[in-house]
Amino acid sequence: MTDTAIATAESPFPEQTRLEAMVEDIIDQARRLGADGVEAGVSIDAGLSVTVRLGETETLEYNHDRVLGLTVYFDHRKGSASTADFASESIAATVQAACDIARYTSEDSCAGLADPERMASEIPDLDLYHRWGLDAEGAIELATECEAAALAVDRRIENSEGGTVSSYVGMRVKGNSHGFLGGYLGSHHSISCSVIGKQGEEMQRDYWSETCRDYRDLPAPAVIGRTAGERALRRLGTQRLSTRETPVVLVAEVARSLFGNLVNAVTGSSLYRKASFLLDHLGKPIFPGFIHIHEQPLLKKALGSAPYDAEGVATQARDIVSDGILRGYVLNSYAACKLGMETTGNAGGVHNLTIDPGKYDLEGLLQEMDTGLLVTELIGFGVNIVTGDYSRGAAGFWVEGGEIQYPVDEITVAGNLKDIFMGIIAVGNDVDMRGNTRTGSVLIDRMMIAGA
Repeated sequence: MTDTAIATAESPFPEQTRLEAMVEDIIDQARRLGADGVEAGVSIDAGLSVTVRLGETETLEYNHDRVLGLTVYFDHRKGSASTADFASESIAATVQAACDIARYTSEDSCAGLADPERMASEIPDLDLYHRWGLDAEGAIELATECEAAALAVDRRIENSEGGTVSSYVGMRVKGNSHGFLGGYLGSHHSISCSVIGKQGEEMQRDYWSETCRDYRDLPAPAVIGRTAGERALRRLGTQRLSTRETPVVLVAEVARSLFGNLVNAVTGSSLYRKASFLLDHLGKPIFPGFIHIHEQPLLKKALGSAPYDAEGVATQARDIVSDGILRGYVLNSYAACKLGMETTGNAGGVHNLTIDPGKYDLEGLLQEMDTGLLVTELIGFGVNIVTGDYSRGAAGFWVEGGEIQYPVDEITVAGNLKDIFMGIIAVGNDVDMRGNTRTGSVLIDRMMIAGA
């Protein structure tokens, strides 16, 4: 089978049992070389991506990637190695390389496998795999339809960065010397479009995209294209803002990054290095009392769902913030050891971080704000997790009387994350489910806006 046939073949994967046998053999090889702890994983990904720009196919990409990786421990000395070659000789050489590396590394008392009792004993079916079977011709047709709908919105939409259709499937198998062995299939499908509007000498770009596990849950390409065109069109006619302090609404797709800063601040590596503005805040209020932030790793079809983490630890629903109080950190087994705590099943990150919504949709939040800034785009990475200082470029709309008045750009929104978190007035019910963080738009009582 050629790589270009992978995405449209009946099955792009070998049987899971074959990969499980490969992982078990790797573990056995490392144990025979003296490793007292071994974890190994195999992943295979296949996919197709097409971009059409101004009616012409600009890119057509197939991929078929695979990787085998393992980590070994010799008396708390760690070594890791990986390969894309699944031939038996290459696998044996990779195992030997990991063991050789471990013998030369420094001993670390926290280096080792996660606790055996925390391993996932069952792998529930989370409905994560829905193969599209899309070929290049079909993908080009959908991307063309998407871009054409965007360009048809208004004659001022006169340029395009393209319509893109992507479909990816993958298999993961993981095991370790505690006896854990598991694997599952997953899929991601997306349609997106980015176009440019022009009015006089002004040009503005905007986009829209949809991503899901099941291609049947995607909106029609024309709907996505029209949304992209309308978003670009409404950004024309920008005005400048003077520097001021004002209430701010972050739209849902932007608000995700705000809660990503929370995760970074309560991640184990930030905490044991004492490099977080939330150090020693466990059990303390960091949000208003109505804020509830929790993980839901076992939601069916959700983009962030997983039955176990990167160490084989079973995932489970849990609170990170409830009643506004920080209830838990985000820890893998190494960070947990450093902090004298237990892993939270977050090796590799959080799973479906969920911020419970309130009663208002976006329009309702604007009415609550009355006058202020609606942020629809954030630019740059001006966030200091050590101090909580926050400063990012932004674009959006000025709002008065709860109604959008005009678009604005070339501004900066700034504050400190402690104040921003405590200053949240409401979370909208317009929940964006297109990623691993599921939140609605967020109304913040005040932020500094640096303008012209």
